[in-house]
Amino acid sequence: MKKTIGILAHVDAGKTTFSEQTLYHARAIRSVGRVDHQDAFLDAHPIERQRGITIFSGLACFEMNEDTWYWLDTPGHVDFSTEMERAVSVMDYAILVISCAEGVQSHTETVWQLLESYGVPVFVFLNKIDREGADPERVIGEIRHRLNPDVLDLRNWQETGDMDETLQEAVAALDEELLDRLFTEGFDEKIWTDTMRSLIGQRRCFPVMAGAALEGRGMVGCLRLISLLTETDYHRKTEDAFSARVYQVRHDAQGQRLCFMKVLSGCLRVKDEIIYGEESLKINELRIYHGEKFRPADMAQAGDIVAIPGMEGLRPGQWIGREGREVFRTDPMMEAELLYDQKQVPAFRMMQALRWLEDEEPSLAVSEREGRISIHVMGKIQLEIWKQLIKERFGYDVDFGSCRVLYKETLAEPVLGVGHYEPLRHYAEAHLWLRPGQRGSGVKFESRVHVDDLTLNWQRLIRTHVLEKAHKGVLMGAPLTDVVIELVQGRAHLKHTEGGDFRQAVYRAIRNGLMHGKSQLLEPICGFVLRAPADTYGALAGALSRMKAEVEPPEYEQDSVILRGEAAYALFAPWQEDFLRQTHGRGSLRLWMSRYASCHNEAEIVEAAAYNPLADDTPDSVFCAKGAGFTVPWDEVRNYAHLPVKDW
Repeated sequence: MKKTIGILAHVDAGKTTFSEQTLYHARAIRSVGRVDHQDAFLDAHPIERQRGITIFSGLACFEMNEDTWYWLDTPGHVDFSTEMERAVSVMDYAILVISCAEGVQSHTETVWQLLESYGVPVFVFLNKIDREGADPERVIGEIRHRLNPDVLDLRNWQETGDMDETLQEAVAALDEELLDRLFTEGFDEKIWTDTMRSLIGQRRCFPVMAGAALEGRGMVGCLRLISLLTETDYHRKTEDAFSARVYQVRHDAQGQRLCFMKVLSGCLRVKDEIIYGEESLKINELRIYHGEKFRPADMAQAGDIVAIPGMEGLRPGQWIGREGREVFRTDPMMEAELLYDQKQVPAFRMMQALRWLEDEEPSLAVSEREGRISIHVMGKIQLEIWKQLIKERFGYDVDFGSCRVLYKETLAEPVLGVGHYEPLRHYAEAHLWLRPGQRGSGVKFESRVHVDDLTLNWQRLIRTHVLEKAHKGVLMGAPLTDVVIELVQGRAHLKHTEGGDFRQAVYRAIRNGLMHGKSQLLEPICGFVLRAPADTYGALAGALSRMKAEVEPPEYEQDSVILRGEAAYALFAPWQEDFLRQTHGRGSLRLWMSRYASCHNEAEIVEAAAYNPLADDTPDSVFCAKGAGFTVPWDEVRNYAHLPVKDW
């Protein structure tokens, strides 16, 4: 049986130590490494060992109790949440490590919600029970209150190997048939185990175990129960049509691009071809990775995680063998400008380096405007890492400006965009109806055109060009989002149209529509949960009121007050340091990207940006007359269009 099991935690909870013990007990490594000794097996990158934190999700493959385990070690720091989420997207099960000394922390709740959104079953390991101040009972109470009440305490079973009466009754209470059986026929360990396995897989209960990973205490019993209580059905899917999900891109020491994917059904062999969109990608090599090393494979079946060299058309989040692209939920709320000496490094060289990094970390969303390069960012630690990586990989000395809020743009009302591209011996025209979409929906594509008017292959190509890049708005050049782009008319030439012609027509039509339309600026709204001493409630409530935060009624736990709500990130972000001062360092704050909403000070932000919409992607079109192409300004394109122009 093949199982993909991931491990997650708040930073410093002992996640990497747990991974080392797991690999050691599975005989996948010969000795247990340590973070403080800089020899952890899956923290192989020099920057990870230097800083003592996991930055890149690591992969190990080993056998455990006749099963094949793919072990995913993920970053614990909030700045690398995007990397963690990509790994979560292919997990069958997850182990959440919580320190018995610190308990449920802010990022623990974020991780839990991410696992819930992907429907991943979770085992909880209470680590560091040997630490001073460790209180497993208190932490279990926190889990029930802050994460989920359906906790199943397996600590005694983990230690003794026997399911006691308390556990028997707890499991029976979760299943009506089992409860009847307990009173009529009594306890049957196999039936109880099978039921528990099913309940865990359905996320109807969450097993809790405990130990001290640094000493190896509790590891044998924990791994035995995880092995016993997990199951997958990939063996039933090997004869199905091939499908897979890409979750990671890396470059090896020689600079070769590696595309990591999990096979969900069917099988993939060397020399097979993957059909993705309009392209066919040939498989020349398959690799099974274990840390930094790999072994070649002739075939990968359902349940396997493989790396394929090359595969330039594939990006993290993309599906193979089915429609759609995964829209990741972790979204940066800030961007920062790259600072470097352009006399030493030409802008195009720097962009090449950043595109390399963006290939591995798509959330960077590198952009260039009037010679200034910006990237999206989760936090300051992440910027420090990118600074080191750029120096290490490319030898470039860079720095970053201060972080600023990442805005987006959308449309307030529908509008038609017309794009025409007709230099000599080229031809394409596209009419796109742009209309507002639901908040959080991103950019969607639809077509109203019949295949008799424009063949299906051209329509599919237009769809690809609509969705293949982040289009810029016209208010301040921010990414376009929450719009539906409908193809309402299109025309190709029998002899002269090439694929790139429709790319030009589509880009120009989108930009043309935005220039004609009424755009709207959106700002990030962050959700927050803060805990603070109860006597600070008045000051906190006043501060939140001044920033116009929407706050739920306060909750009280012993001497603490808990406040939940939402606020404009531009107003909330600067207040975080004030929060620590107001609570004298005794408060805790969890912050996350919630949604985008209309900007509270749009006019001020747009004026400060001083953006020239004609300096970026052009809204103009190219027509042909007397054997030569000529450019038509955006506000005159409709008068030159070959297809009838009308509102739809």
